[in-house]
Amino acid sequence: PEMRRIVTKVVDEEFETSLTRQLAVIEDELVKTAVADSPFVTEAARHIINAGGKRFRPLLVLLGSHFGGDVDEADLVRAALVVELTHVASLYHDDVMDDADLRRGAPSANRRWDNSIAILVGDYLFARASTTVADLGTDYVRLQAETFARLVQGQIAETRGPLDGEDPLAHYLQVVADKTGSLIATSAVFGSMVAGASQDVVDALAAFGEQIGVVFQLSDDIIDITSNVTGKTPGTDLREGVPTLPTLMLQASTDPADQPLKDLIASDLSDDARLGEALSALRAHPVIELARAEVQRHADEALAHLAPLPEGPAKSALTKVCTDLVSRSN
Repeated sequence: PEMRRIVTKVVDEEFETSLTRQLAVIEDELVKTAVADSPFVTEAARHIINAGGKRFRPLLVLLGSHFGGDVDEADLVRAALVVELTHVASLYHDDVMDDADLRRGAPSANRRWDNSIAILVGDYLFARASTTVADLGTDYVRLQAETFARLVQGQIAETRGPLDGEDPLAHYLQVVADKTGSLIATSAVFGSMVAGASQDVVDALAAFGEQIGVVFQLSDDIIDITSNVTGKTPGTDLREGVPTLPTLMLQASTDPADQPLKDLIASDLSDDARLGEALSALRAHPVIELARAEVQRHADEALAHLAPLPEGPAKSALTKVCTDLVSRSN
């Protein structure tokens, strides 16, 4: 339903109906693909899938498939499964890395079972993605493997943090590109590959997807500070000391007047009153508008990559995906 809302009022009814039907098929196949030899592994592998999710990456696979020729429906579903299985598998590992308690409103796998089980189930889902991508051919296998390598390198870079002398904001933006942008780009590219699109189209969708992935994460960073209505508790990242776009921009400030707020953010925010004080001060600070401008810059770049593509409902939907991601953080 969430993905359907993204394209509502932009596309014709037939296009919308087709997308909805395809997403329903992908959802059914996701659940089937997670079946393992034992009921326990099946249950654990379906844990995050059953908790729902935006299915943003499968949607981009579907939209990317409208920029070429005839499409084999079975291959299109396989391509969507590969990117979503890769994403879901990475979430199991992320929750272990982050020592998370919740994932999509349910207890995270590492809490429900333990870290070892969560890691191994993530590995199992990566294996299922590999089996599925093998049916699409070596070009798909190579891209999925390269994307997986970027996911891992992004996670390692995030875990280590910026090196001495490295700009923390530039480091963070590279982490976001690797951890989020890479798989979103691959999603749009997979769709275009199934459709046999020209290399120019494939390259344009790759560049668009990379920037959209960055917009996706950076808008979340702003929402962590500004919003009370997204279902995410405001200040979650702030309290845990997770670097985000607004806090990194604040850290880069050389204005002495910003030092008290920097000190407050760096302090123990476990107390609700102190967290509220930090949130209020950040919301009132010019850094939020600077962060919004940075999100808009990436969105404008994404739309520029989209500009040469042929007009139609798929391009309209991709444009709306971009503008909706920006507007949710405003």
